[in-house]
Amino acid sequence: MKKVKMPIYQNAKKPVQARVQDLLRRMTLQEKAGQLISTTPLSQLRETDYSDAKMIAESKKLIDMGVGQLGVVARHAQARGSAEIVNAVQKYALEETRLGIPILIQDECVHGCKGAGSTMFPQSIGMAASWNLELMERCVHAIASETRSRGIRQGLSPTLNLARDVRCGRTEETYGEDPYLLSQMGVAFIKTLQSHGVVSTPKHFAANFVGDGGRDSHAVHFSERLLREIYFPGFKAAVQEGGCESIMIAHTAIDGIPCSNNKWLMDDILRKEWGFKGFIVPDNTDVQKNFTVHSQAQSYAESTKWCIEAGLDTDLAWTYGINDTARLCYLTELPKLVKERKLSVKVIDQSVARILRIKFKLGLFENPYQDPALAERLAKSPAHRALARESARQGIVLLKNEKNVLPLDDSKLKTVALIGPNADVSRLGGYTCLEADEISPLEAITERLTGKARVLHAKGSCLFNQDRSGFAEAVKVAKRADVVILCMGNSSDKVIGQLEITEGERHDRHNLDLPGVQEELIEAVLAVNKPTIVVLQNGSAVTMKKWLSRVPAVVEAWYAGAEAGHAIAEVLFGDYNPAGRLPITFPAHAGQLPLYYNPRPHGRVSDYVDHRGRLEQFAFGFGLSYTKFDYSDLKITKTGRGKQIKVKVACAVKNSGKRDGDEVVQLYIRDCCGYITRPLLELKGFKRVHVPKGETVRVQFELDCEALGHLDQKLKHILEPGDFNLMVGASSADIRLQKKVWLE
Repeated sequence: MKKVKMPIYQNAKKPVQARVQDLLRRMTLQEKAGQLISTTPLSQLRETDYSDAKMIAESKKLIDMGVGQLGVVARHAQARGSAEIVNAVQKYALEETRLGIPILIQDECVHGCKGAGSTMFPQSIGMAASWNLELMERCVHAIASETRSRGIRQGLSPTLNLARDVRCGRTEETYGEDPYLLSQMGVAFIKTLQSHGVVSTPKHFAANFVGDGGRDSHAVHFSERLLREIYFPGFKAAVQEGGCESIMIAHTAIDGIPCSNNKWLMDDILRKEWGFKGFIVPDNTDVQKNFTVHSQAQSYAESTKWCIEAGLDTDLAWTYGINDTARLCYLTELPKLVKERKLSVKVIDQSVARILRIKFKLGLFENPYQDPALAERLAKSPAHRALARESARQGIVLLKNEKNVLPLDDSKLKTVALIGPNADVSRLGGYTCLEADEISPLEAITERLTGKARVLHAKGSCLFNQDRSGFAEAVKVAKRADVVILCMGNSSDKVIGQLEITEGERHDRHNLDLPGVQEELIEAVLAVNKPTIVVLQNGSAVTMKKWLSRVPAVVEAWYAGAEAGHAIAEVLFGDYNPAGRLPITFPAHAGQLPLYYNPRPHGRVSDYVDHRGRLEQFAFGFGLSYTKFDYSDLKITKTGRGKQIKVKVACAVKNSGKRDGDEVVQLYIRDCCGYITRPLLELKGFKRVHVPKGETVRVQFELDCEALGHLDQKLKHILEPGDFNLMVGASSADIRLQKKVWLE
C-alpha cells in the first residue's frame, strides 16, 4: 500500500512559517476569509437563551460557515462545563472540517476570566492603586491559569487607555492617568498572560477614552506630539517590552480617520516603526461602523477593503451570528472584492498568515483540548481566593483620617452601623463574571465582629434614584451605634438583573458627585453626630465638596474584586495598614476636567476665579497610612552622557510610626528648560516597599536617556543639555527630597 504523505502543516516538527505557507496554499478564498472572522452564537449573547448543547450546536454551524475564531463561546458555563464546550467545539473543527483548522477561542480577562465562577480580582484601577508590579504579576498568573484551563487562548486585555478625563465611564478599566505607571502595569500583565499560552490583546489603540467631554470612543483631535508622548507609550511598551501577539484598535476616529482603517496607526507606527509582528483586531463591529456610524465608507464592501488594506487583520462582530451573517463583512465581502479585482488576494493572505501563525505557535493543531477537572480546581482555588483578598487590600486608598478615627478599636465598640447602597453588596466593576461568590462589607464586618459587637444595617437609599424613604431608618440605626460606616459609591456591573449602573462602559458621566440622593443621606446621618466613615466602592474619581469637610475618614476601595468585603473590614479595623495610592487625580469639581498632575507650563493663572488655590481634591499618587514615613539622605550619581547616560537616585525611608507598613516611593523629574516646553512633573519611577516600625530601608532608581529625554521639533528623541530637577516623594503633591542636576 502506498504511504500517504503527511501535509507539512500537520507536522509539528516543521518550522511555523513553512506550516503556514503550506496551509495557505491548500485553502480556498472562502476558507481564508473565514479565518479572519470572530463572532459568537446568538444564544450566548442573549444570556437568557443559553445551554451547553445549544452553544455547541450553534458553534458547529459557525464553523461550517468557515468561521475561524469564536468569542465568549462558553462564558456562561462554570469552569468544567466551559472546558467541555471548548473541547467539543475544537474536536469538531479538527475532525469534521476539510482542513482541520482549530478555532481560536477568545474572551475578556481584564480583572479575572469572564467565564462564570472565576476568581475576580480588583478592577484595573484598583490594581494600579497598589503600585505593585510583583502583585500584578502574581494576580495575572492566577487569571491566566484559569483562562487557559477553560480553553480560552486569546484574552482581550489589558486596557491600555489613559484616564486623562475621569468623566469617562471606563476609567475603572485603566491603570490611571500617567503613561509610565500604565506602561509598567501593562507590560507586567502582558508578559505574564502570554507566559501561560494565552495571547494578550491590549486595547484600544489609540486615545479611546478621551473624546470631548470625557466620552468613550468620541472623536479626538490631538497633535502627533501629544499622541506620541502621552497616548502611545503604553502601547509601544506593550509591543517592544511586553511582546504582545495582538492589539485591538479603538472605536474612535483620530483627526477624522477611524482607527480601524488608519494605515498610519497600524502599518506605519505599529508594524514599521515599532516592529509589531502580531495580528490587529477591531473592537466589536468596527468594520461595520465605518459605514453605519462614522459615515465614512459608502458600503460594507468599501469599509472592508479600506480596513484590511490599512492593516486590520480580522473582523470582530460579536453582535451578529448564524442568523445575520450578511454583516460579517470579511466573510461576505472579501471574496467578492477579490473576484471583482478590487482587492489583491495577497493582502488577505498576509492577514490569514498572521492568524495561522498564532494557532500553530499556541499548539492548537496538536492539542487544543483542556482538562475539565483542572479547570474546576483552578476556578475554586483557595490560593487564588487568598490572592484576590491580598490584592484588594493593597489597592485600598485611605483618603482622609482626621484625628486618627481609623483604625477602629473593636474592643471599645458595642454597636456598629453599616448604612448605604453599597453596604450589603460587593461592587465588582465591568467585565465581571457571573457567580463570582463575592463578599460584601456587611458580611465581612459582621463576621469580623461576631462575639465582639453588634452590627446594624440600613440601606438608606439606592445608588441613583431619588427615593428618600429609607432615610428615617438609616438615621434611627445611626443613633443606636457607636460608629457609623457609610458604604457609598457607584456601580458598573453588567450582569443579569443588575439595574443600578451609574458608570462603566456606555455610562460616561458629566457629574462626579455621588449619584442619586447619596449625598443627602450622608448629611442626614452626619446630623446624628456620631463618628462617621465613608467607604467608597467605585471605578473613578468622586467629588466630595458638599460633605468631605464634615466626615472624619474616607476610604477609597474601588471595585476591589470578590474579596472586597474582607479587605475593607481588615483596613477599617486595623488588621491591615493601607498603602494604596491614587493612580488618578481627584478633582474638586467636574468643571475642572480634564485635570491631571503633569500639565505643561501655562501663560496665565492656573486656577479659576471661583476656585482659587489648589485645584485637586486629592493628588495623583496620594494615600495615607496608619504610620509615618520620613525621607532622608538623597544621593544622585551620574555616569556617561547622551545615549549612554545613567543617573542613579537613592534615598532612605524610615518608618517613624508605631505600625509596620508599606510606603510607595515615587520618583519625579522636571526638565527645567527646553525649547519644547516640558511637563511640570513627570513620574519616572516607583517602588512599594515594606518598612517595619522603627526601621529604615534604602530605595534606588536608575534613569537612562530614554527616560530623561523628549521629542524635538521633528519628533525625534533627544536629551537636551540642561538642568533637571530630580524629586522623590510620597505623591505628586508631596515631594520630600529634591535636587537640581545638569545633564547632557
